[in-house]
Amino acid sequence: MTDNSTNQDIQPTLEIVEDSGQRYVKLSGNWNLRNLIIAPDLNRKISLYAANKNIQWDMESVNVLDSASALMLWKAWGNKLPVALQMKPEHRHLFERWQAQKIPELQPVISSASRIIKYTDQLLASFWKQLLELVTLLGQLVLDIGYLFLHPNEIPWSEISITIYESGVRALGITALVGFLIGIVLSYLSALQLKIFGAEIYIIDILGLSIIRELGPLLAAILVAGRSGSAMTAQIGIMRVTEELDALSAMGISHSLRLILPKVMALTIVLPLLSVWTSVMALIGGMFSAQTTLDINYKQFFLKLPDVVPLTNIFIGLGKSAVFGLMIALIACHFGFLIKPNTESLGNETTNSVVAAITVVIMVDAVFAILFMNVGMP
Repeated sequence: MTDNSTNQDIQPTLEIVEDSGQRYVKLSGNWNLRNLIIAPDLNRKISLYAANKNIQWDMESVNVLDSASALMLWKAWGNKLPVALQMKPEHRHLFERWQAQKIPELQPVISSASRIIKYTDQLLASFWKQLLELVTLLGQLVLDIGYLFLHPNEIPWSEISITIYESGVRALGITALVGFLIGIVLSYLSALQLKIFGAEIYIIDILGLSIIRELGPLLAAILVAGRSGSAMTAQIGIMRVTEELDALSAMGISHSLRLILPKVMALTIVLPLLSVWTSVMALIGGMFSAQTTLDINYKQFFLKLPDVVPLTNIFIGLGKSAVFGLMIALIACHFGFLIKPNTESLGNETTNSVVAAITVVIMVDAVFAILFMNVGMP
């Protein structure tokens, strides 16, 4: 607070006064920002005397006290008023304002290395949490399957058949188109290299092994993860938004038995069939391109294909496709139940579901490639 009748040139002073054996700090003069700049040693003296919590302060002789000076004293006192403080009522209002407001403390500067370590730690913790939840979900599915073995009349046949139709039958068109085009591209690029060495006949080996063992199951899984996996996540998320999940819980209907198990079983059944369908269409596209670029007719292709592709490769492709379907359905349901009742969470978790499913499919495919490295080779 300032007083216009006060001489602004009176310098702020600080002195130690002893009265009846009692020492106290007496402040006087005009304590404002302009005078504090002129006398920079006052801040050091105040901090020195403020260290003694038992010393008394007398500010009755202070004529002018502005917000900057009040804040300096407040910080020196440790953000609280000292014992037996004497001051004018108009000056006390300044300290009451600082006492009512919490002054934010400066946050320590975090180095780039610390940020990287903290981010990595959060990423690993999140990954571990997601992994534990997936294992828990898989364990619940095992318990549900055991329950259905004892109560076969409760198997959700209608939910399983609907999911097979939505994820399998309705995906035949897109998987056939992508498989056919991939077969053409792979055959054409391989033919350009084989012509250089005069080894055109080996186009059948390349197409047979790469499509039946790897590309067919992988393409089908990626398409199903992007198409059906996202739909499953969004379906469960919408049930969360519309409170249908709460209604099922209130009626005593198991989420895992009626929502998760049908999707997992349907995709585990339908994805091997889709991989066979995709592989066949890719081989047809490869045969078409080979006949056009290398003059290898269809009959020659069909007769040589069983000799260069052992039957074991078909079983490997079917086995990994079943695992792909299991993982895609589990991940889709897992992220579906993570959705909160708002549209923003619905979009984010659906995106996370697709990315995680495709990533896991590629990782599982790499594991199969390592485990069966020397199996099924001609």
